[in-house]
Amino acid sequence: MDDSMKRLLQRLIRRIPAHMLRTTLDKWGRLSGAQQRSLDFTQPKWVLTEKLLAICEENGWTIKHITELEMTYVIDNPNQGMWHASQLMDPEDDAHSVELTQFKEQFKAHLSELVRPVSVKIKKHTDEAVWIRIAWGDRFSEPNHLKPTYVVHHLQTPYVFVTSLTSKQKPLLSQALVLSTRYQAIKDANLSGRKLTAIRDLLMRHYQQVFPTKYPSPLKEKNQTVSNPHVEKEQAGPAVNRLQMACEAFGDGTLPQLQSAVYKLETKFRDHTNKIMTEREEPFRCVVKFASTNLLESLRHCASTGIASTPVTPLLSSIPLKGKNYFVITDNGPGPSSQMRQPLT
Repeated sequence: MDDSMKRLLQRLIRRIPAHMLRTTLDKWGRLSGAQQRSLDFTQPKWVLTEKLLAICEENGWTIKHITELEMTYVIDNPNQGMWHASQLMDPEDDAHSVELTQFKEQFKAHLSELVRPVSVKIKKHTDEAVWIRIAWGDRFSEPNHLKPTYVVHHLQTPYVFVTSLTSKQKPLLSQALVLSTRYQAIKDANLSGRKLTAIRDLLMRHYQQVFPTKYPSPLKEKNQTVSNPHVEKEQAGPAVNRLQMACEAFGDGTLPQLQSAVYKLETKFRDHTNKIMTEREEPFRCVVKFASTNLLESLRHCASTGIASTPVTPLLSSIPLKGKNYFVITDNGPGPSSQMRQPLT
């Protein structure tokens, strides 16, 4: 066993929480019954690591087997880093017919033509998502398995989710994806977050939406409290309308747990009392960031309770409507433009 393999296994065991280690190793499926029974999970992690290193030596495992263990853990626990969404554009006629075997072969072939050496491992998850682990190398070094890129793509959809990708690697990955999926281009979706399932559900509309109708049926307030009946009667109409508009803007039920939304302002400064700022040629620039453990839930609550005014401003309702959380606001139009100014890193 070489040093790089030892470092990868040691780092991985440190990364996996102690209470999840047994389950992860079981799902990995590489240990025999006797080897599983020989592991004492009440011992410190460094003792378990040494035992696993000895088993690796005994079984003659390679880096391939350790990356399988890493993928097993990451697929079950995807909320480890910052995920960025991209969207494939302009599908060719046969794009809808690309299946897993064909995609795997072509992706590996195209990426290997663009960069050498490179290590690619592809695995299909139970939810039909294709997971790709890429360890990048160059002409001076072997693939670095300690800093892999992870890519998630649902076949037959145009959406791709990526984490741990550098600006240098981005065009290489983009070209390999475009060629292997039978699309002609790929663009940033201006959507990112630490919860992969949240940005996936938001972009693919996998949450309960409320659509406006000519005669909307009023939505019932959740967790209503008993109060003065005269006050209730006076406030009933406005409260129902606020809740209806809040749910139309952000959705109903459980919402995707998006953590942030960023608005970058690039506009002329307008204030007749401040000539220095008003007369400057350069546009006024600033960045506003909304952050929460569940941003959409927080915004919906603010709108439905009257903390924020309704109808909801398009600046906020555009988050679920457009499936984005990064906007650039300019003087070119009344609504938010959406050109991504940050790389997928």
